[in-house]
Amino acid sequence: MDLNLSDLLAAIALVFVLEGMMPFLNPEGIRKVFFQASQLDNQTLRFLGLTSMLVGVLLLYIAR
Repeated sequence: MDLNLSDLLAAIALVFVLEGMMPFLNPEGIRKVFFQASQLDNQTLRFLGLTSMLVGVLLLYIAR
């Protein structure tokens, strides 16, 4: 697998684009999501973060 700096920067840029779409398209909805997330305990947030990372790794494995 040949990953170079431009691929990494493109991937990071795509993350910024996708992350920015949510508050741009639905600011009130994202505010509610952030409020609900602020009410969760640390263990639940860590589990959600780990799950998100594992899904991302799985998608990368499938895509590559």
